[in-house]
Amino acid sequence: MRSECQVPSAAADLELAAVTKAYGDTVAVDRVSLKVPAGTYCCLLGPSGCGKSSTLRMVAGHEFISDGDVMIGNTIVNDLPPARRGTAMMFQNYALFPHLDVRENVAFALKMAGTAKEERLKRADAMLAMVDMSAYASRLPAQLSGGQQQRVALARALITNPTVLLLDEPLSALDPFLRIRMRAELKRYQREFGISFVHVTHSQEEAMALADMVVVMNDGRIEQVGTPREVFNAPRTRFVAQFMGGHNVVTEGASAYAVRADKLRLSPLGDAEAGSSPATVSDVEYQGMTIHVALKRPDGTDLLATLPEHEFDRAPVAVGDTVGVAWHPHDRHELAA
Repeated sequence: MRSECQVPSAAADLELAAVTKAYGDTVAVDRVSLKVPAGTYCCLLGPSGCGKSSTLRMVAGHEFISDGDVMIGNTIVNDLPPARRGTAMMFQNYALFPHLDVRENVAFALKMAGTAKEERLKRADAMLAMVDMSAYASRLPAQLSGGQQQRVALARALITNPTVLLLDEPLSALDPFLRIRMRAELKRYQREFGISFVHVTHSQEEAMALADMVVVMNDGRIEQVGTPREVFNAPRTRFVAQFMGGHNVVTEGASAYAVRADKLRLSPLGDAEAGSSPATVSDVEYQGMTIHVALKRPDGTDLLATLPEHEFDRAPVAVGDTVGVAWHPHDRHELAA
């Protein structure tokens, strides 16, 4: 996260206070309160239907707020139209105008604001240079690749000098290789502009790679807010532990705790260490640098061990083997009820 001295004057905090969105009797967003400091890359993360896109659209002004307040800087923006909120939206499908060339697409918002043609095209050219798209200024969107279209959409959103850029699953339409490259570019642009990016995604990997702040949502509510490391290493609830992946959730009596899959140790049953318990191997999956070993304990609990390839090769196991499973007590992370 940037320090205050690095954040441009255009940047401002974004705050949601008990924001609610209801569609009749269905509550899509349930009293969400959140503060995103200026200059933060924030990812709203969760499964489909958890309320993350509705939250983003309420911030943008594309969705009516049923209750609560959205504040940008010192201004409550609930009743302001999207163009007056100081936000810009980058949509999942990029929403470029097919009949306008790249330069005119980027300049469109300035045209709507009444900026003179020479000035808006000059600013559009400067923005295209920033996203390395100057050579494509006269092309139509249909003549661009997915990654190039994304750069144009980003330039179009940023040309209005927004206080907060809102991104609705901007990488979901890209192939896996391009997705990795483009998320690095998004992070670089966020640092260069110094404004907050609020990015909706259902990808845990994407959120951890991009975010300063991860907001995990479930059923219209916030389950946990923290840095990627905090959310992954110290999940507060069973949902967060399971949704983030890489954790085993173990129930003992009325309590539950999480243990990371890479912290599990396997050993032959006859040589099992003290404190280990037996489990049967139900699947072995090769993942290159790691091997995923799925296990089932006699009480029906499913476990997953993630082993480095060299460690697995020293003591390989196969489906149907019974092994001892153990972990250090300090690798046990207690979960809220």
